[in-house]
Amino acid sequence: MKYIIAVIQPHRLEAVREALAGIGVQGMTVTEVQGFGRQKGQTEIYRGAEYTVNFVPKAKIEIAVTADMADTVVETIGQAARTGRIGDGKVFVLPLEGAMRVRTAEMGAESL
Repeated sequence: MKYIIAVIQPHRLEAVREALAGIGVQGMTVTEVQGFGRQKGQTEIYRGAEYTVNFVPKAKIEIAVTADMADTVVETIGQAARTGRIGDGKVFVLPLEGAMRVRTAEMGAESL
């Protein structure tokens, strides 16, 4: 099993959700987060005054999938989230040692 964490632009979240549903992903956790990468924040103008925002709003998606589905999920997220501009995000893939569905006590891949 694999644990996939994607940090993307918030306005691309619905497109990513639809794309993942299209390939059979049945669940995900989404969190509104803030951060910065190479763009190091952004400069904005409010009422004629320029100011710097150090942390940019992002959406963090967490998904647990079987190992054979991981590459497809990563590719799907990349295609749906990509705008071609700085700040599109990152996708991380980690090994997942175990999982349990609390309601039924199913373990491993069956719990996903």
